[in-house]
Amino acid sequence: MADEMKTPLIEVRNLKEYFDINMGLFKTKPLKAVDDVSFFINKGETLGLVGESGCGKTTVGRTLLHLYKPTGGEILYNGKPIVTKADIREFRKKATMVFQDPYSSLNPRMTVSDIIGEPLDVHKMYKTKEERRDMILELMGQVGLNSEHASRYAHEFSGGQRQRIGIARALAMKPDFIVCDEPVSALDVSIQAQVINMFDELQEKMGLTYLFIAHDLLVVRHISDRIAVMYLGKMVELADAEEIYNHPLHPYSKALISAVPIPDPNIARANQRIPLGGDIPSPLNAPSGCPFRTRCPYATEACAAEMPEFREVSKGHYVACHNLEKIN
Repeated sequence: MADEMKTPLIEVRNLKEYFDINMGLFKTKPLKAVDDVSFFINKGETLGLVGESGCGKTTVGRTLLHLYKPTGGEILYNGKPIVTKADIREFRKKATMVFQDPYSSLNPRMTVSDIIGEPLDVHKMYKTKEERRDMILELMGQVGLNSEHASRYAHEFSGGQRQRIGIARALAMKPDFIVCDEPVSALDVSIQAQVINMFDELQEKMGLTYLFIAHDLLVVRHISDRIAVMYLGKMVELADAEEIYNHPLHPYSKALISAVPIPDPNIARANQRIPLGGDIPSPLNAPSGCPFRTRCPYATEACAAEMPEFREVSKGHYVACHNLEKIN
């Protein structure tokens, strides 16, 4: 498993996702939701993707699965670029998504059995109705649902149970890779822990690889092997989970980590909160150069002139900042 984990399953190179926004009088302007993002995820690994709302985290996940057509860049699965429709169709048998809202991501007119069985129907994964039923019941068992739940409708379940239904649907094709788009943010804290633990167990049992998108840094730290930090469509830092928590280098990462609540009151008192001035700029009118410079206390003229290179500063630790030496 150790050797396997060093092999990239997913590679993203210079990914761009721009949306044309109508500005009136037949004019459009590109909204750069994801701008030149690169990373890789090793087999059996969880990469956490964090950042404030609107930074492009969800767009990265959806573009990766080709739910949005990429504006630019490359997505590779097992070293092979995903380009043609046939590539996308094959990739979607091995890659799937757990959506953020368990209330809107399930069809209210379908029974649990039909929701979970839909991917099996689409890809014709069974020969008889009995085989289909057995496969659905096995999937339900894997996520902690009972067989009598199969004939019920989604509205009869709690939020945590609905998310389990969504996870069972995501597992139907026995995928290698799952994009988890804030899968616990709509759930109560007590239920969050159960669902996170279930993700851990499924990963161990099935050798799954996750891109775990979230804004709750405590959740991300618990489940992730490595963490990537995004700001306004750009990747600003990427490193091992503990490295990011204990030694963040980018000023934005430092501010994010300082805001994480600490249960020990003595440590919490000693912890200095780093406040960020100003508001997040609109992605339609993003600042020139480094997108964080308008809120960064260390910004210089170089930051306005050009975007800093996303470079490796120590083994496995990547940062995009002109003033690393001054800050750290």
